Amino acid sequence: MQTFVIRRVAAAIPLLFIVSLAAFSLTWLLPGDPASAIGGVDATPEQLEQIRERMHLDDPAPARYVRWVGGALSGDFGESALTERSVSDELARRLPITGSIAAGAFLIAVVVGSLIGVVQGTLAGRLPDRLLLFLVSLGLSTPSFWLATLFVTWFAVELHWFPALGYVSFMDSPTEWLRHAFLPMVTLAVFTWSEIARQLRTGLVGVMDQDYIRAARARGLSSMRIVGKHALKNAALPTITIVGVRLGFLLTGSIILENIYGIPGLGAYALAAIQNRDVPIIQGVVLVSAAIVVTASLLVDIAYAYLNPKVRVS
Repeated sequence: MQTFVIRRVAAAIPLLFIVSLAAFSLTWLLPGDPASAIGGVDATPEQLEQIRERMHLDDPAPARYVRWVGGALSGDFGESALTERSVSDELARRLPITGSIAAGAFLIAVVVGSLIGVVQGTLAGRLPDRLLLFLVSLGLSTPSFWLATLFVTWFAVELHWFPALGYVSFMDSPTEWLRHAFLPMVTLAVFTWSEIARQLRTGLVGVMDQDYIRAARARGLSSMRIVGKHALKNAALPTITIVGVRLGFLLTGSIILENIYGIPGLGAYALAAIQNRDVPIIQGVVLVSAAIVVTASLLVDIAYAYLNPKVRVS
């Protein structure tokens, strides 16, 4: 197992290098002059020259990349081109906000998706399975931004059950945090729990026809014990991959939702940087997001190998 983990970590390092190179290159390959985009149409030539000097725009690209990667490895992503605030400080402030929303959404998705998947898998072909299959298909096909708009209209504007906008820290008030975070968490969780339910149902349908399940039934074991002790472990193996992939998405895929719900997290920070062409912020967000996704994938591989020894051998 230790050798497997070392191999996976070693394989993740070149991937992060490629991502860092792509993040650096793509932002500087955008059309137009970054200094002009930052300074605006009214910027004087002297002001543009100051921007270029401050951001080292006249330096060769390899030198800029080495300087940026060296700073990123030490936790320094530079300063915002517009506000001159530390990108690292802003990321450290905003990432826990996005992380709290993503963690809540992940918990909701795993619990709801697992329950739906188990019900569907054990009642395959019956009326409850068909009804839930329709709801799962609806969850997979509904765009999250449209769902967010619908939730705000229904539950915030018309029913006044939840706030429409804003965010309150969990440390300041757990109750208010939940009231502000509940709708964003559910919105993020819908697609993920639908995907978990579909995958788990497929796995259970295949496992429940196996000989060892029939043997367990013949010994008089209850359906709950058969599913919980024998069927679920084998059926859940493919679902673990889905869970890991969606975990990375929940952390990095909330750009539009954070703007709809007025949450000052990583997504809102990234979108504002893209609109203002604030290159240091874009680079920092892309690299941090990639690191999160790679870490999530690494944890999934380790969990999969722990549950399935055949993966370690291969």
